[in-house]
Amino acid sequence: MKRRLFSATEEEIINGETADVYFERTYKVLESIGELDTPVIGEIFARRGAYLGGVREALNLFEGRKIRVYSLEEGEPFKEKEVIMRIEGPYGEFGIYETAILGILASSTGWVTAARECKEASNGKPVLSFGARHLHPAIASVMDRAAIIGGADGVSSILGGELVGIIPSGTMPHSLILIIGDTVEAARAFHMVHPEISLIVLVDTFRDEAEEAIRVAREFGRSLYGIRLDTPGERGGVTPELVYEVKARLTQEGFGHVKIVVSGGLNPDRIKLLSEAGADIFGVGSYISGASPIDMTLDLKVVRGKPTAKRGRIPGITPNQRLKLVYDNLVPEAGVEPA
Repeated sequence: MKRRLFSATEEEIINGETADVYFERTYKVLESIGELDTPVIGEIFARRGAYLGGVREALNLFEGRKIRVYSLEEGEPFKEKEVIMRIEGPYGEFGIYETAILGILASSTGWVTAARECKEASNGKPVLSFGARHLHPAIASVMDRAAIIGGADGVSSILGGELVGIIPSGTMPHSLILIIGDTVEAARAFHMVHPEISLIVLVDTFRDEAEEAIRVAREFGRSLYGIRLDTPGERGGVTPELVYEVKARLTQEGFGHVKIVVSGGLNPDRIKLLSEAGADIFGVGSYISGASPIDMTLDLKVVRGKPTAKRGRIPGITPNQRLKLVYDNLVPEAGVEPA
C-alpha cells in the first residue's frame, strides 16, 4: 500500500501491526503449543515519578478484550516504580499490545507532567498548549489532550480542541499581519470576520512592542481582550522587562484591562518570571510537546495463578490500594481471580 503519510492508522494499531516483532513471534510460538491463552497478571510501572496520562486511550485499545484492568486515574501523581496499571486475563488477549500500551502511557504521561509543571509555575494563570507544530500531526491532538489532563486551559489544534470538547485557542499568526502589511489593519480585518472571538493582537511584527500595543488599544478600546508578545530570540525574546514595560504603559494610557499573552520558548522558570512581571496568559510550545516520554515497563507477575517474575523483580502482584477497577470483561472460565 502506498502511503501519503507514514503514521499508523487506528486499524493497524488495533491489529497489532505497531508491536515489536518479537511479540508477534511469541504469539505464533504460544499458539503452536496451545499456550496462547495462558492466564496471567501483568503490571506496569514507571522509571520515575510523574503524573499519569494515556489511560483512556489504552482502555479504548482494550475494548472488547476479555481482560480486567486496574489503574490509577489520568492526572494522578505516582511515585518511581509504583504500579500504575494491572492487567489480568489470557495472555493472548493483550500481550500483542504491550508495545502500544507502553508507548501510549509513556508519551501521554510525559506531556501531562510537563503541562502540570507549567500550570504550577503560572500560579493559577491560564496556560495554553501551543506545541502542535512541534510534533508529527498524527499525534499532535494526543499531546493537546494530555496537556489538558495536566492542567492546561486551552489548546491550539482544531482536533485537540474537539477531543476535549473546547474551542481551540488562537487568533492571528504573523503571516496575516505580514500579508496585510499593518498590525491595526490586520486586527480590524480579523475582528470583522471573527467578532465572536476575544481579540488578541500580536504586537511584535513591525514596530516597538509597547508602542504597537498602545496603538492597537487606542483603536479597539474595550473590544481588545489582549495583546500577544512573541518577540523572537534574534531581538532578545520576551523578557520580564518587556512585559513590565508594556503592562505599565497600557495601564498609564487607561488600558489596564488588556491582558498580556506571552509565547515563545517558555518553560516553568520563564513562566514564573514573566508572571511576576505582569504576564497574564502563557502559550507553551516545545516544553510540553518536547517532553521526554516517561519510561514504562510491563512485567508478568502471575502465570497460571502462581507468582512469578524475572530476576531482580519480586514475584506476585505488587499491592497498591490506589488502583481502581477501570475495565472488566474477564469471563470466569479465563481462570484468573480478581487481584
